[in-house]
Amino acid sequence: MKTKFINGVSSSPSMSLGLLVSENELHVQPDTDPECKDIIRPEEPDQQTKRKAYLWCKEFLHGAWKTLNEEDFQISIIRGGLSNMLFLCALPESLDSAGDEPRNVLLRLYGAILQMSCNKGETRQSNKENLSQGAEAMVLESVMFAILAERELGPKLYGIFPQGRLEQYIPSRKLDTNELGIPNLSVEIAQKMARFHGMRMPFNKEPKWLFGTMDKYLNQVLRITFTRESHVRKFAHVMSFNLAQELETLRSLLESTPSPVVFCHNDCQEGNILLLNGREEADGQKLMLIDFEYSSYNYRGFDIGNHFCEWMYDYTYENFPFFKASSKNYPTKMQQLHFISSYLAEYDSGFENLSEEEKMKLKEDMLVEVNRFALASHFFWGMWSIVQARISTIEFGYMEYALARFEAYFDQKKKLGV
Repeated sequence: MKTKFINGVSSSPSMSLGLLVSENELHVQPDTDPECKDIIRPEEPDQQTKRKAYLWCKEFLHGAWKTLNEEDFQISIIRGGLSNMLFLCALPESLDSAGDEPRNVLLRLYGAILQMSCNKGETRQSNKENLSQGAEAMVLESVMFAILAERELGPKLYGIFPQGRLEQYIPSRKLDTNELGIPNLSVEIAQKMARFHGMRMPFNKEPKWLFGTMDKYLNQVLRITFTRESHVRKFAHVMSFNLAQELETLRSLLESTPSPVVFCHNDCQEGNILLLNGREEADGQKLMLIDFEYSSYNYRGFDIGNHFCEWMYDYTYENFPFFKASSKNYPTKMQQLHFISSYLAEYDSGFENLSEEEKMKLKEDMLVEVNRFALASHFFWGMWSIVQARISTIEFGYMEYALARFEAYFDQKKKLGV
């Protein structure tokens, strides 16, 4: 998921697009609707939520959770969830563990998304399609989450039900953008990505996701109109790029660029990489990938190229437009080769047995591959951001971000000479 952590708020754009954007029409959240603009966020869960959370924990968890009295049940809101509501559920200190049961779990509720619509003027059929798309996305993501948990590539899954799920609560923090370039962290990210790419998953194996999604985004962008003066001006600038023709040029370039189809994360940015508490000084196994909503079979080059692009963007900037773009932070050739070497050593057990000449040939080929697919990353998130500028109520400079990504796209094209 392209999860932007903006001033402590987690936006889940893939889910919002799944609900609000269909292939042929754009459902806009009206700026004038007070119910859409002012969402009251309570300080603690309401009684009904507390009751349901207690029953879910008692039903799905073992050990001391089975004997826990409702009045002793502890629950608090975890800030940061927008598409999902997040809660920390805990056993009281006064209650001893009965075995190896977790004392803290994360409760994720996503049922509210299915029921919430600020689009009061939509037809019943349109709302039904939105609900269906949202439900399908959640089912697929839940299946993916369960498989990754079983393979120890994501948080453990303790329980799943129609309204949400119970997950492992992982004491950790997300990486900062400038930490992506730390050599030992970059090595482990490469290894984690290689393991991810080596998985066989029960999903469509055709690489339809990348251009299928970009075609839909472009279809939306070509139908969008803005009324805010600053948006109108910036949108006109973007449209001067002739996006339709540019996308066809990009498609032709990447079709001529060999890249294996593997199971990709598709959003390996710092906000989706956890640094585990207590493992900061360990030699390895200190990181965990999270947020798999965009994961699909896709071209390897996109996943790695997209990760390299994310070295350039810091989403923790506190002033408008709430991000900073620094093209100088794109990984150097040496940093890219460091990442690629670690990736290949983990992905292919025979890599270390190759001659130095053979290794360098593989790495040089991958340099071409990932830097060409980095173009697709800029184009993809640039169009995504234009759509977000029209429908999102999140305080973020989406049009500014779109311009930044398209400027980086053309800069990358110039550097590659394509």
